[in-house]
Order: sequence, then C-alpha cells, then structure tokens
Amino acid sequence: VEEYNRFVTSQDPKKRDALVDELLGRKEFVEMWVMKWAELLQIRTTNQITYKPMLRYYNWVQDKIATNTPTDQMVRELLGSSGGTFQNAATNYYQAERDTLKVSENVAQVFMGMRIQCAQCHNHPFDRWTMDDYYGFAAFFARVGTKGSSEFGNFGGETVVLVRSGGEVGHPKTGQIMKPTPLDGEPVDDPLDRRLPLAKWLTSPDNELFARNVVNRYVGYLLGRGLVEPIDDMRSTNPPTNVELMQALSRDFRSSGFNVKHLMKTIMNSRLYQLDSQPTPQTTAARSYRMYTRYLTMEQCCHQLL
Repeated sequence: VEEYNRFVTSQDPKKRDALVDELLGRKEFVEMWVMKWAELLQIRTTNQITYKPMLRYYNWVQDKIATNTPTDQMVRELLGSSGGTFQNAATNYYQAERDTLKVSENVAQVFMGMRIQCAQCHNHPFDRWTMDDYYGFAAFFARVGTKGSSEFGNFGGETVVLVRSGGEVGHPKTGQIMKPTPLDGEPVDDPLDRRLPLAKWLTSPDNELFARNVVNRYVGYLLGRGLVEPIDDMRSTNPPTNVELMQALSRDFRSSGFNVKHLMKTIMNSRLYQLDSQPTPQTTAARSYRMYTRYLTMEQCCHQLL
C-alpha cells in the first residue's frame, strides 16, 4: 500500500521509469525469472540425478539472471559446456537429457521457438522443416557423451560431460550420414566440438530466429499473450499478430547486446503494456493489443504468504 500511494502521489514525470528500474533491481526479480528459466532448462532431480549438481545448475542460472548476463553469452556457455557437473554447472543441461534427438528438439524449441518433433518421422505437415533438417540439426549433438568422474578423483558421484572423437546421426530412411546443419542454414562443422559453430550461429545478431524467440517469450510472460501464440510455436504458418512490432523489438533487443533487462524495460514502458485489461471492440478484434489479466503464480502466492 505504501509503495502504491508513493507512486500515485509522486509528481515526478519519470516516476514510471524509476519504478521499473527499482523492480528490476530487486532480489524477487531474480527469484522469479530463475524459476522461469529453471523450467525451460529442466533443472530438476530424478532417480539418476542428485540434488547437488542440480543446485549448482540452479545457482549458475541465478548468477546469470542476477548479473544480467547477455542472453547470447549465457546460451553459448550452456550449449558449449563440457567437464564435470560439479565443477562446470552448465554441463548439467546435458545431464538432464542425454538422448541426442531429445536434446536437439529441446534446443530448437527453447532457443528458437521451433517445434521440430514432427520431422523425426516425416516432413513437418505445418512448417518447412524436413527429415533432413531434423537429423542434420541433431548431428550437432551426436558426439556429446557422459561418464563417471572416478578417473578425475572422488567427487561423490559427479558426472563428466565430454565430446567424443566420433559419433554420427544417420537418416532413418536413406541411411545417409547427416552433416551437422543449422535450421535454415548451411552445413558447418568443427574438428573438436560441433556445438561451438552451432552456438555461434544460433546467437549471432544476424539470426532473427533466436532474437524473435526471446522477445516473444518475454512479451508473452509480461502481457499474458505472445505476439506469436503459443510462445514456443514460431512456425511459418503461425505468424506474429503484429509483424512490425516483432521486428522492431527483435532489432532493438539485438542492438542492446541481448540485454534482457533492456528488453523488459522497453516492454513495460510501452503504451501497449499500459493498456487496460478490459476488452473493447477494437482489442477484441486484435487480441494481442491489450493487457491480459493474470493470476499470480503458485510460487508468487507462496512467497507472499511467507
């Protein structure tokens, strides 16, 4: 109540900017967005994965959010990670999912908003991706493996993520060995680690797929509905409701150096974010042009009760 009254009675013309900056600097901001990224990056314990490495993984993500690490840098560190899951916490991304095809599907969906699962068995019925695209993309992860860390000393069950010298992905129908190929790109390889050129391509400022996906996720998180909906289904047959806005936000996000706080501040200071949640004939016709009333998440409610 005190914060509300202070804001409403303030005569400062830049009071909204100041409030947004204050909220972005709170520890609750970090807690909220670590929770969101923890879901996307599969931070969870299982019968095979113990609490300790997942805690280190969680803390790694927390540090990236707290220090506002550029998203492209965070993703490159994650996808190119190798070593022990205790010593290099980002490697837990590959401990959480060890199936080559599943890893490639997760990378495409989380970081590009592309659901390529259908192309595993047949050419995608609603998008341009073919089986060649699917298995060419999966080839980037064919040499990623894991083993116990006994050779490196007793670390209490640590897993080591490594890159093997061999390992390929074959096309299930033709038997052809697939060259590692980015979605919508040309084949690219590296004699030491195929994931490195993939991560470089994925996070390049010239790659609109990556920037558009991040922008769309945060628009969806903040406004209750993405410019593309569902937010992780950015196929060619599911275009943005506002192409110009998507292009402008994506361009601005890339120009900022993939600065998430800059992106969020831009959205929260926009006229769109400040629109009323009550529908009008105009906003009903164009559903993304109003704020959507949203319930607090279970985690937010529990935090308030505590």
